[in-house]
Amino acid sequence: MSSHNPDRLSHAIQAGLALPPGGRVALVAPLLDAPLPPVDPARLAIVQPLKPDHDIWRDRGMNVATALDGSYAATIVTLPRARDLAQDRIARAEAATPGGLVVVDGAKTDGIEAMVKALRARLADALHGPVSKAHGKVVWFEAAGALADWILPEMSPNAEGDMTAPGIFSADGADPGSRALAEALPARLPDRVADLGAGWGWLSREILSRGVTELHLVEADLRALDCARANVDDPRARFHWADATAWQPDAPLEAVVMNPPFHAGRKGDPDIGKAFIAAAARMLGPRGQLWLVANQHLPYEPALTAAFRDVSETGGDTKFKILHAARPHSDRRGRSTPGTG
Repeated sequence: MSSHNPDRLSHAIQAGLALPPGGRVALVAPLLDAPLPPVDPARLAIVQPLKPDHDIWRDRGMNVATALDGSYAATIVTLPRARDLAQDRIARAEAATPGGLVVVDGAKTDGIEAMVKALRARLADALHGPVSKAHGKVVWFEAAGALADWILPEMSPNAEGDMTAPGIFSADGADPGSRALAEALPARLPDRVADLGAGWGWLSREILSRGVTELHLVEADLRALDCARANVDDPRARFHWADATAWQPDAPLEAVVMNPPFHAGRKGDPDIGKAFIAAAARMLGPRGQLWLVANQHLPYEPALTAAFRDVSETGGDTKFKILHAARPHSDRRGRSTPGTG
């Protein structure tokens, strides 16, 4: 999703979009810099399953939920890039807004033009707009049940039999980076381990097969974590809905294994992986170890050297590198706010 919101909604209101004068208004996954619609903030309900954004909205004093809950007078959907997730969110918005207004706000880079065509094919003249501004569009319609077949199961098995959800990372199967990391892990891992950015749990199962006694799955996307709960049926697993860069165990860990994200929307952002590395160092004990996989071009070695005494590349191929680090520097270890998920 685009990280900058040019306030297309206000432009659409000036062009004829009329929000209802009463009732709850849901904002589904709004951007953090999105201006709020011109209604009483007490009427607004933010729907956000991503933990960092969820907590930011909460700290701003907004009503926040992880999913649509009950009925609304209007629902405003910020279009996600994944087409299946986009259709599902719009259809769920329609179902939660009977007889009310559904608004879709999206950037061209996130597929709004194709979505407008798909909505026009279903709704014909009942679709209003589009109002275009700043490389995006806003459309709206009255909810009448026309999109019910767009609603997808909250989770369903992929071709490999694992439960995944629309729009989560690598939903069709284990991604090649995680497979490469699993192949490079030792046959026996230390006892207490965390999988940072655990996703829907494929790599976590591989970690559990290597003799650990306790594994913490830390994942910011609640939908992915719910899938992990279904895919990782093991009493040694602990599940935490948390920002991996802020989560801290109750006691230092012996190892961290991770395939950190490196995109913010469509843009590559190596700082995300660097933040994961710093977080891993904080949560490990003096002899703790880190295994991670990264694309070859990502410059993680300086961050690893700054945080750990021992750093080496232990495997990889033309696309991926497997990095191992051990013994975090004492000034990098420490406790932040404990999170038990």
